[in-house]
Parts: sequence; C-alpha cells; structure tokens
Amino acid sequence: MLTPRFLCAAVVTAWALGACAIHAVQPGMARDAVVARMGPPSREVALASGTRLQYSGQPAGQYATMVDLDASGHVLRLRQVLQATEFARIVVDQWTRDDVEREFGRPASIDHVANWPTDILTYRWHEVQDMFFWVFLDHHNVVRRTEQGVEYHHDD
Repeated sequence: MLTPRFLCAAVVTAWALGACAIHAVQPGMARDAVVARMGPPSREVALASGTRLQYSGQPAGQYATMVDLDASGHVLRLRQVLQATEFARIVVDQWTRDDVEREFGRPASIDHVANWPTDILTYRWHEVQDMFFWVFLDHHNVVRRTEQGVEYHHDD
C-alpha cells in the first residue's frame, strides 16, 4: 500500500532529479540535448521568437520550468515560473487563459465555487510554505482576479 510518506518521498525525489536536469541546461544548448537531459516536455508552445518547452510538475508538484528556444531550436533562457515575482506579471483585465497557460503551463486543477460563475485556474507552488495561486476567469476567458493562499496539510 502506498502511504502518504512514501508518496511524499517519491515527489521530493522526482523534484530533486528534475532540479539536477534543469541545472544541466545552458543557453545555446540544442533542443535535442535539452530533451535528452530533461525528458519530453509536458507541452510545447509556439512563441513569436521560437518555441517554449514546458516542464510542469502540476498537479502534484510545485514547479513549472519554461525553456525558451530561438527559431533555430537553441536555448535562449530557462526559468522556474511558479513564484511570486512571475505571478505578479499577470495583468488583470488584460491577460487571457491562453496567456496564463503559455506563461505558467497547465494548472494543477480547474475549480469552481458558488460565488464565481466560471473557471478558476489553480496552481500549486512553494514559497516558505505550500501555496495555491488562483486565477479567476470570466466568460470570455479574460483574467478578472488573482489570489494566493496557503495550502494546509492535515496529518491523519
């Protein structure tokens, strides 16, 4: 039987191995070399300047690494985006669901509550403690509000 401690250890081990692979990726590296070190991306997104490889740990993990490639398929930059400074880039009433998913990857979940009529994108992240970041969308998939909160864990 898989215990919560075992699952936690497995997630931490996977994160640590992923972190080692991330540090092995350098600007100028070819796409094939990135995939050889990090594995296949969870998603590829076209950018004006090339392609973004998204490596997301959602829904269980608390990281999403974006590897931006130029038009020739070489690394321009790589960054971990599930952090406060990155979330602060979201422009309410301007960004859309597509913008959010291009910049942060797919969410951990898409939630609904009684007092909000449409989708809420939920991202899990870590900053001193386990956190949630919520992106509230309207009927046209435009961001209308964002919030963050603590992810409380209840030990049984």
